[in-house]
Amino acid sequence: MIGQKKSRAIEKGCIVMKWENIFYEKKNGVATITINRPKKRNAISRETIQEILSALDDVEKDASVRVVVITGAGDRAFSAGADISGMEGRTPLDLRRSSQLGQQMMNRVEDLEKPVIAALNGYALGGGLELAMACDFRIASESAKLGQPEINIGLIPGWGGTQRLPRFVGKALAKEIIFTGRMIDAKTAEQMGLVNKVIPADQLKLAVEKLATELLNKPPVAMKVAKQLINNSIETSIRIGLAHESEAFGILGSTEDFKEGTAAFLEKRKPKFKGK
Repeated sequence: MIGQKKSRAIEKGCIVMKWENIFYEKKNGVATITINRPKKRNAISRETIQEILSALDDVEKDASVRVVVITGAGDRAFSAGADISGMEGRTPLDLRRSSQLGQQMMNRVEDLEKPVIAALNGYALGGGLELAMACDFRIASESAKLGQPEINIGLIPGWGGTQRLPRFVGKALAKEIIFTGRMIDAKTAEQMGLVNKVIPADQLKLAVEKLATELLNKPPVAMKVAKQLINNSIETSIRIGLAHESEAFGILGSTEDFKEGTAAFLEKRKPKFKGK
């Protein structure tokens, strides 16, 4: 975190850390990463990526964190994408490294062993959409606009868009979105399967909190394993995937959470999972 300004405050069980470009808050088992560059529509710079990676390091180490939320400051943008002002004059090698760094962040989000919710409170464009696609859930406000506009400046999506978008919407729609650079509204994104749910803007925070609370009450180990299996399912044959599923299914039977879950079911009470 060299060169970053960070402050830390603890209030009523809530830990808040502030870097130059993000807020990072932990409260009641939920960690919230907020891209805090509203004047630039929360554009993602190299420094922003490094700060998000630092926050993710903390998420991975903190067993009390069970769910992660990523959003943008203000009500105009989740993130309008990569900070274009930092691209001018860059060499091909520089741009390749920038692409690799962005992909590193997306992979970290996708591979995180805890569920990640993207709260799309406005524009999710370019790198912003790529970040949203790396999350497990995408809850969007009615005013959200999504797209991959890189083609309009002579580039392509460089943080995973050419790879993840077709997996969400299919090749034909992915080509349409990427080739034209046009934005789509939240309802259209929901119909495509790119967004899980569309919510009125004034209800977005509550809807995300409700989902986070629901996930907090689920067994962490089983969710972690399910996430890994689902993510890997695209990369392997169904037979190998089924074999991995059977192995995981058997191993989960030895966990304390499984014993608690079955006991609670038989006793007709709510289970209390501990992630063990």
